[in-house]
Amino acid sequence: MDTSIQIDSKLICFRKCLKTFVSVSDEGGMWSTNLTGGDMENRKQTKSSTYGLSDLGRIRETNQDQFLIAELVKSMLVSATTLELGERVFGRVQGEILLVADGMGGHAAGEQASHLAISHLVHRLLDSVHWFFYANNGSEDEFVADLQQMMQDANQKILHESARNSKLRGMGTTLTMVHRIGRRMFVLHAGDSRCYLYRNGAVEQLTTDHTLARQMVDRGGMRPEDEPSSRWSNVLWNVLGGNSDGEFVAEARKVDLEEGDLIILCSDGLHRYVSAEMLAEVVSVTEDPESACRTLVDFANASGGQDNITVVVAKPELTETMDRVF
Repeated sequence: MDTSIQIDSKLICFRKCLKTFVSVSDEGGMWSTNLTGGDMENRKQTKSSTYGLSDLGRIRETNQDQFLIAELVKSMLVSATTLELGERVFGRVQGEILLVADGMGGHAAGEQASHLAISHLVHRLLDSVHWFFYANNGSEDEFVADLQQMMQDANQKILHESARNSKLRGMGTTLTMVHRIGRRMFVLHAGDSRCYLYRNGAVEQLTTDHTLARQMVDRGGMRPEDEPSSRWSNVLWNVLGGNSDGEFVAEARKVDLEEGDLIILCSDGLHRYVSAEMLAEVVSVTEDPESACRTLVDFANASGGQDNITVVVAKPELTETMDRVF
């Protein structure tokens, strides 16, 4: 059967199921979200402009994916003063951080690797003033180089822990990070998790899959349509940790955002089942990032759910107070 016909048939079926899902409650049929104790989501009482969801899937016993959504805010904790400032003085929001990591390794090693990567970056960001210093005074190249160094340090941290504990030997993780300051977005990446940009009804993949299959396609040794089913699509050449012996490349990209843009991060447990066309369809018809995340996770599970599934959808608020420039 022709590949294009298979894809078209799947998309038609998907659209019918999508319309059914959007019109029913969480208790409605096969499209209800099947969360377990190991699943994670950001829990807010009101609809958020950014939402994340991580699901165990239908096959795996543990969830080795991690995600993080955070706002970067300047603040001051006042312990004593003659001024009427209150205990804490806040500055305005300086930016937003989005992270998705997909761990790999036997037993709990993959979960440990993805946790180490994100927690290391969080601590580095908390202990550093670079994220607002560069926004006001620095250059973009220095800023990106600093973020790349942070990822390299996280890579070394994982390698160190792997060498120190034989049970964690060879553990590794993908890592896709978005650092947004106003309309300027910086994407740092290693592995096969992805970052997409939705704009004007279409989705663009901003990251490159660091797999042997993608290398073969780029070099003309494999047809693009054969890539998803290739055994080499599961072989990563660039991750944090693993068996890299310290060799690591943090891919970087800069994007200027526009009104109406959406940012989507996901692990391969999602994008193996959801094409760019399907992804655009979901985010265009769902009402908010939360609905989009739940719909995408449910579709991946309904299509097999053979891996952990993680997705983050962000609708940037490009207000003047967030419009930082270098």
